[in-house]
Amino acid sequence: MKNKEKQYVIPIFVPHLGCPNDCIFCNQKSISGQQKQVTKKDVENTIEEYLKSFKEEDAYKEVAFFGGSFTAIDEKIQEELLETAYKYIEQNKIDAIRISTRPDCINKEILKRLKKYKVKTIELGVQSSNDYILKKSARGHTFQDVIKASKLIRWNDFKLGVQMMVGLPESTKIDELNTAKDLIKLKPKMVRIYPVLVIKNTKLEQEYKNGEYQPITLTQAIECCKELVYLFNKKKIDIIRIGLQNKDIITNPENENSEVVAGPYHPAFGQLVEDSIWYDNIVNKIKKFNVKVKEVEITVNPENVNNVIGHKKENCNKLKELYEVDVKVKPDDNIKVGKCEIKVLKTFTDFKE
Repeated sequence: MKNKEKQYVIPIFVPHLGCPNDCIFCNQKSISGQQKQVTKKDVENTIEEYLKSFKEEDAYKEVAFFGGSFTAIDEKIQEELLETAYKYIEQNKIDAIRISTRPDCINKEILKRLKKYKVKTIELGVQSSNDYILKKSARGHTFQDVIKASKLIRWNDFKLGVQMMVGLPESTKIDELNTAKDLIKLKPKMVRIYPVLVIKNTKLEQEYKNGEYQPITLTQAIECCKELVYLFNKKKIDIIRIGLQNKDIITNPENENSEVVAGPYHPAFGQLVEDSIWYDNIVNKIKKFNVKVKEVEITVNPENVNNVIGHKKENCNKLKELYEVDVKVKPDDNIKVGKCEIKVLKTFTDFKE
């Protein structure tokens, strides 16, 4: 019996293969770190390499084809890549395959092919539910295409995943909250949230240099993503990633080799969002005490100690600076992950005495 609690993903990037158009923000070679097309041998080598590194034999293992619009690839190449991965399912070395694609590249025939090779999850790059914003971003599809594809995916017993972006040209925070609400109606199992970064050699880079596009700030991106997290969590939709993965070329724009020109880049963006949610929760709990608090002890599961402290002690520093509250963090295995207990150690009355 496979341990679903422990899952391994074997990522295989197929940069810009099959994608029918160039989105304004996209340079897949930069985002994926891949410069060449993927071959059957590449798939085999990648899977073998990852399998050797996995420590838990009974963990659930999944090959994930990321990057380009997989179902828009030439059918022969699709079959070759899927067949190669499927061979490892037949040998009981992996358990499933996941792909990502465009909403307008899904139909019954495509889904039949994916099912044949034991593809379990299909992620759709949605980005926005606003057709005007989709057009401004040169996506080449409408939200109606997303609705149609999502229904087909769920009706054919695949797990549906969706991806959305924050900070697209002319998109506002209200647009992004509305996108999240529209995505929730599609009943996905999982979601990825990506703040827009200005990448070299994209149309967006030209708009940025011409002063036609202004990226959102890191603070704005964190605050918006935080509200999206609340919405998805409320509906128990799994958020599997917030922010692009940090790579040698997807890094601080100040680095010489970075492909990022501007935007809300941070190597631990998802962590910043999570820490900010913890900060809000702690502040709300402290405000419920009917005394002016000077010092508190926050007891949490060891896994959440860093969330309480915050990146570079930001949460503790903000509590001290804004509320004059000193924080002591106490790890306790008996506290559930994601929960905390707060005890007042000192009030300002005690301090004066």
